[in-house]
Amino acid sequence: MKILVLGSGAREHAIILALLSEEAGHEILAAPGNAGIGRDATLVDLDANDPAAVTSFANAENVNLVVIGPEAPLVAGVADTVRAHGIPVFGPGKAAAQLEGSKAFAKRIMEAAGVPTGRALRARTRAEVEAAIDELGSPYVVKADGLAAGKGVIVTDDRASALAHADTYLPSGPVLVEEFLSGPEVSLFFLSDGDRVLPLSPAQDFKRLGDGDSGPNTGGMGAYSPLPWLLERFGGEDAFVDLVTREVAEPVIRQLDAEGTPFIGLLYAGLILTDTGVKVIEFNARFGDPETQVVLPRLVDPLSELLLAAASGHLEDRARPAFADAVAVTVVLASEGYPSSPLTGRPLAGLDAAASVEGVHLAHAATALEGDHLVATGGRVLNVVGLGTTFAEARERTYRALGHIELAGGQFRTDIAARVVEH
Repeated sequence: MKILVLGSGAREHAIILALLSEEAGHEILAAPGNAGIGRDATLVDLDANDPAAVTSFANAENVNLVVIGPEAPLVAGVADTVRAHGIPVFGPGKAAAQLEGSKAFAKRIMEAAGVPTGRALRARTRAEVEAAIDELGSPYVVKADGLAAGKGVIVTDDRASALAHADTYLPSGPVLVEEFLSGPEVSLFFLSDGDRVLPLSPAQDFKRLGDGDSGPNTGGMGAYSPLPWLLERFGGEDAFVDLVTREVAEPVIRQLDAEGTPFIGLLYAGLILTDTGVKVIEFNARFGDPETQVVLPRLVDPLSELLLAAASGHLEDRARPAFADAVAVTVVLASEGYPSSPLTGRPLAGLDAAASVEGVHLAHAATALEGDHLVATGGRVLNVVGLGTTFAEARERTYRALGHIELAGGQFRTDIAARVVEH
């Protein structure tokens, strides 16, 4: 197939690597991509957020499938326009993408569908925020209602910090003040064709910048998959996935369909395992980053067939995707100053040595070529992904490879998947 992948991050690189691993002779185009993606796919100078431009290009190039990676093109309605021209597209339309684009919309859908989640209060003014955080109490959870590149959430015991976070986003619209939920977090992806869902394998990511879950929230500093500790609480991964499919994914997809906004694409459920059961923290309308980097390398079924089946409305013919017993761990290398003020333009070195470590590959997040060398162009720069037969092996490979990479001021967590190794 000729496949157009929209986006420029490590998530899109991971999707492209999974498509190429099929050895099916796919022609992969990426818009706009990055330097690392450019080594594996043909880069296209195209505004991924422009519905007309994407549709025109896909038509002219006879693209068989469009895969939308990040959230911005979804909220911009790219999927609607492409789909209206008869081109299969993996990604929900603008209305359904509100599930990620508006926290308030997502809460309303969950309430209507009977999906378990925490209490939330919508606030439009500083006074309303103050009243809401005092009502719900500490720790304070304040979220931007709209898109915020993974950095719109604060969880803090400090009232002043919670209010300052709200002040940052109130000029752009309302914020949500939510009940604090305690417990381990799990990310679970579902493919949806608008009527049915197929679950992938769960993962756990690490949102805080520093070791021990310290520092500010980020877009994600690492992840691992599978989650063997689900055995103790749910009797295994399959039982957990069945529960979330039945109580979360299927009701939400049915509710969106009933409202005339069918969800076709990737439903990301951010879950927390509380003492009173599994609850939804948030939904995203696309593959998560960095969880995609550890889920897709373990996928046995051809990704292209699954994406096309969902985009074409034919998941009823597909069995639940199978996953290898392999373990995957990824660690994010970030620029100095990330997430508040990343310092960019610094050279990268040692990538070939890192990629030569057995079981390791690199997913580029924000890189560009300047002359004959790579430079970092954003906050999260690279994902180092290690596969192994055990968590200890996958983790050792990942960090050994990371040790080869040179980036002045670069930062990364040293404790990704450490607890599961100890467990």
